[in-house]
Amino acid sequence: MCAAVAARTGKSVVVVEHNAAVGKKIRISGGGRCNFTNREVTWKNFLSANPDFCRSALSRYTPLDFIDLIDAHGIAWHEKTLGQLFCDGSAQQVIDMLQRECAQVHVRTMLHAKCTGVQRSDVFTTNTSAGDITSAAVVVATGGLSIPSLGASDLGYRIARHFDLPIITPEPALVPLTFDDATVEHFRALSGVSVDAIAQAHGVSFRENVLFTHRGLSGPAILQISSYLQHGEAFTLDVLPDDPGHSLFADHQRDRRTIATVLGHRLTKRFAQYWPDTRLTGIVNETPRAVLDDIVHQLHAWTILPSGTEGFAKAEVTRGGVDTHALSGKTMEARTVPGLYFIGEVVDVTGWLGGYNFQWAWSSAVAAGTALQQA
Repeated sequence: MCAAVAARTGKSVVVVEHNAAVGKKIRISGGGRCNFTNREVTWKNFLSANPDFCRSALSRYTPLDFIDLIDAHGIAWHEKTLGQLFCDGSAQQVIDMLQRECAQVHVRTMLHAKCTGVQRSDVFTTNTSAGDITSAAVVVATGGLSIPSLGASDLGYRIARHFDLPIITPEPALVPLTFDDATVEHFRALSGVSVDAIAQAHGVSFRENVLFTHRGLSGPAILQISSYLQHGEAFTLDVLPDDPGHSLFADHQRDRRTIATVLGHRLTKRFAQYWPDTRLTGIVNETPRAVLDDIVHQLHAWTILPSGTEGFAKAEVTRGGVDTHALSGKTMEARTVPGLYFIGEVVDVTGWLGGYNFQWAWSSAVAAGTALQQA
């Protein structure tokens, strides 16, 4: 995206790609249909040690701008829940679109070219397995550490450190959570069960599905809240998001069924059956109101302490990265190294699940590409 924009005014631009094909992460995104942006993008949907940094780029290249590009290439798309936009066909359509945009302005792409470092004297020298490249500017768009099976590496951080730019420690984000053996054993029978819930931490909440796995918890709500958790921090789940509090058993004063049976009609039967609270075996009309209320309270505010995450191998993105205090919010250029730019996931800007990180990629790419047009 950045290369296509930068080359529009006749600049000579080369993309150095260490994989055998471009866009591997695009290809697997959105279940193969590429959740290419989100209608609801604002700067508030991103985490960073410098929260205001992403405002400029996001305001100057918006989801509507990218939709216009998609439409101009005749790519059919549809909207799912929560403003998420997907290709009707394949994610390959987005890759092909970007390649066409580059071809139109004569961008050259070098495949199988592993970069080992970047040096600077009067010009930049990028060292690659296919030979050295000299240039007036270098854009680092290496991504983060997530999904190493697709070729993710720490190259972008190494380049930043070489030029003495500060790094916010990279960590897995949008990632499934794991738990100690005792907790996992409690919920092993629930593996594969999904419930509608609200995950909350630090005043932020997400209402989406929560999926029980053989190692812990996953699903959209869990991935979202994971980005806000530091190691050793707990969060809460409300697994009765549509229940105001006391209504669950209000009409069951004469009910001879078990509490678990009643809960099974609101939650899944398996969840109610295996929820680790022995009180659920009690008969509703034989259980004191205070006990019923406490059960409901626990389901509204289930406090959970993860032991860790499934790491970069399963993380959708990487939080942390090149400290944005060292970059220009307008151009993405390093303040102390003229001609060196950092864009996308390698930067300490992490979006929500649902197309936000793609929009940051497009917006930051256009910011740098536009600056390079004028350089």
